[in-house]
Amino acid sequence: MGGDVKQRMIEQTALSLARRGLQRTSFSEVLEASGAPRGSLYHHFPGGKDELVAKAVAAAGAFALAHLESLRGQPADKVAAGFIGLWRALLTRSDFGAGCAAAAVTVAAETPDLLRAAAVAFAGWRALLATLLHEGGVPEKRAQALAATLIAACEGAVILARADHALEPFDLVANEQIAMTKAAIAVPARNAKRKT
Repeated sequence: MGGDVKQRMIEQTALSLARRGLQRTSFSEVLEASGAPRGSLYHHFPGGKDELVAKAVAAAGAFALAHLESLRGQPADKVAAGFIGLWRALLTRSDFGAGCAAAAVTVAAETPDLLRAAAVAFAGWRALLATLLHEGGVPEKRAQALAATLIAACEGAVILARADHALEPFDLVANEQIAMTKAAIAVPARNAKRKT
């Protein structure tokens, strides 16, 4: 039962970070929403709020990694579309009220530990995205650059969409990222020889 409370606290914190950012996340509201008793913050997270926030960022990062894993074996442009779809779904389900928990921590973190937690999440996404893009047909070096670009573009597109309360700016960025990824897929050597 204690594990359930702890997990609910982590999930509620991730949701609050995505919706309100780090500075506006209320830990009393997190406790209330998760059904946790008042003293449970330090019981479950001896490191206090920073530990809870770091765990929430890790959980949000793991959620995205699991989604990316489900795209394994797809062509690179489908991997890009699947990653983009994760962010599009976040925007539509939250009625443009939520963004990225890791980005929220990155822009407001006051401790190196919290910045490190966000960096670990982003590094995990970049590494897996690069692998999947490479497996999907993009040359390895290009896949690494595309992975970083795709994450940065999605983060920016989410901000634009939230500001406009509309998907149009998000979709403009998304379509360009998918087209760029599709163009980066290497032509197999046998097809290249036929064209020359």
